Amino acid sequence: MNTLFTQGPLIGPRLLLVVLLSGVLVGADLYLPYGDRVRSWLMTGLTPVYWLGHAPDRFLEWMGDLTSSRSDLLQENEALESRLLVLERRAQRYTALAAENARLRELLNASEQLDDRVLVADVVGVTPDPLTHEIILNKGESDGLSKGQAVLDAHGLMGQIVHTSAHASRAILISDNSHAVPVEINRNGLRAIMFGTGEHDRMELAHVPDTADVEVGDLLVSSGLGGRFPQGYPVARINSIKHDPGEPFARVEARPMAKLNSSSQVLVVFSGGSVSGGDTPSPATGEED
Repeated sequence: MNTLFTQGPLIGPRLLLVVLLSGVLVGADLYLPYGDRVRSWLMTGLTPVYWLGHAPDRFLEWMGDLTSSRSDLLQENEALESRLLVLERRAQRYTALAAENARLRELLNASEQLDDRVLVADVVGVTPDPLTHEIILNKGESDGLSKGQAVLDAHGLMGQIVHTSAHASRAILISDNSHAVPVEINRNGLRAIMFGTGEHDRMELAHVPDTADVEVGDLLVSSGLGGRFPQGYPVARINSIKHDPGEPFARVEARPMAKLNSSSQVLVVFSGGSVSGGDTPSPATGEED
């Protein structure tokens, strides 16, 4: 009680002093020419205080960015990789269509050709048989896949689906020695049939006339004949031409554009030419027209 009576009378003089000081400062700010300068000095002096006041919020925001979950980053990275794969697939088609336009060939339904529906799949295994070039994908019938659908990676055509189950499928590669692809030379439209040789980096063109307009470096794209593979996808590039005297056909070898033995993600193409169900012919006979 004595403490309260001792401190009580001091509140009045202190409050009066504060009011008087405030009045003096207001009057000085209104009538003295140095008010703006003093205010500027005060604001400059208080800048560190403002910065320190916002520092906790900035620190928490920075920590939030650093502590983003690993799963979110992995999901974002996977989505970006899938999008890149789709865009690279479209770029392949634009290259082939541009060459056709240069040859004054009519491009009917070009927009539909460029917008085939595709599904991104992961390569989860390969067949153990060294004489068979097949890969196993993590997508199957539950994802809408069926036999006969074309498979490609970011660089070119890889093969086609030959077997499906509920959640997985098996695709044969174009390098398999039982497989054939109808192709055409992108430069001049010359058609041919390309066969696998059992080697991932070597393909052969069948029955190319010795006088045909074929050059080393020519790009081979899918011709669309036979209705199995969509037209215009890069397949291989010619790297060897041999002319044997007296032989009517030249020996033409090509190197696949796709990374047949290293691609980990592929695109399965849905198009009008896909064959499903039990009507799918064998890979080799189904390609020859």
